[in-house]
Amino acid sequence: MTAPVNPVLREMRWWDIDPVLELERDLFPEDAWSRGMFWSELAHSRGPEATRRYVVAEEGERIVGYAGLAAAGELADVQTIAVARNHWGTGLGATLLTELLRAATAFECAEVMLECRIDNLRAQKLYERFGFEAIGFRRGYYQPGNVDALVMRLTTAPDSDSAAGSPSVRGTEING
Repeated sequence: MTAPVNPVLREMRWWDIDPVLELERDLFPEDAWSRGMFWSELAHSRGPEATRRYVVAEEGERIVGYAGLAAAGELADVQTIAVARNHWGTGLGATLLTELLRAATAFECAEVMLECRIDNLRAQKLYERFGFEAIGFRRGYYQPGNVDALVMRLTTAPDSDSAAGSPSVRGTEING
């Protein structure tokens, strides 16, 4: 594995879609997002009414990771996190997730939800380290492979400490 040379996070822009799609297709060949999906998400990521936060991790001129979050009221949803294979195990996924949790705090979200492939144990361990807990399954969520999704949740509170470095993120509480 090649260790990153200090990847830099920055806002994802429309000109990043092609290199992001290359990484997307490499990492998620069966259920990769389309160009239109990324365009749609980015359309909601700028201006005073923004409800999305998308970032890329850049190493030199190469995108080695990306992540996105959607917010609606007090609920945020991690839409995607991806890290180039040669950067797995370097902490880049945690850096991207930290940025998404900061965005959830800025959007004043009380909960952050996500779906994770049931067979993606690496991602599940990352989310658990940040305090996410499994709350259910979505059968056949990832198509066309018909792979189940593990639904995970993190509850936030303004008066608690954070695994993400933000004063509002804490461990999950499951009520019912």
